[in-house]
Amino acid sequence: MAKYFDVHPESPQPRTIGTVADSLRSGALIAYPTDSCFALGCQLDNRDGLDRIRSIRRLDERHHFTLMCVDFAQLGQFVQLDNNVFRAVKAATPGSYTFILPATKEVPRRLMHPKKKTVGVRIPDHAVTRALLAELGEPLVSSTLLLPGDDEPMTQGWEIKERLDHVLDAVVDSGDCGTVPTTVVDFSGGGPEIVRRGAGDVTRFE
Repeated sequence: MAKYFDVHPESPQPRTIGTVADSLRSGALIAYPTDSCFALGCQLDNRDGLDRIRSIRRLDERHHFTLMCVDFAQLGQFVQLDNNVFRAVKAATPGSYTFILPATKEVPRRLMHPKKKTVGVRIPDHAVTRALLAELGEPLVSSTLLLPGDDEPMTQGWEIKERLDHVLDAVVDSGDCGTVPTTVVDFSGGGPEIVRRGAGDVTRFE
């Protein structure tokens, strides 16, 4: 049964955030809010959590997981950025963008695209997510909480707990965070390629 945490959307309670971070360190898989949809998340080295995300969403090995990072310094540890890409990504963060980039050796192989050796990264603009990432001290391996057969991600914490109570360890709820996923921009080929048009403004990458 998943624990349910009701967190203030702008001033998240430190004790609650600490409890959620401790559960992640103990191997938990959580549903949590971001600035574009709820997401599923687990710790970087949580192999079981990753398998559970794949199972819940029915994802194949080519799916790009996202490393949710607290700031640009952390993001830079996990992906390779040349000067042009550095400037473009930095100008768009924090925000509702996911960037596909070549992974560094810090990224476990199971998180990379099997052929391209790339991974998704992003820095969210959401107080609860950022507080959780700061407390955890490392990225969260994440994937949009969009269930097979659904047209849109779920937006209500109580609904997530009701439907996924048996497969999640915790639900962090801070209110509705929308149904529009991030804009995905692939920089792995050098220039920007818009893979998905979502919440982030695409004009800067066209």
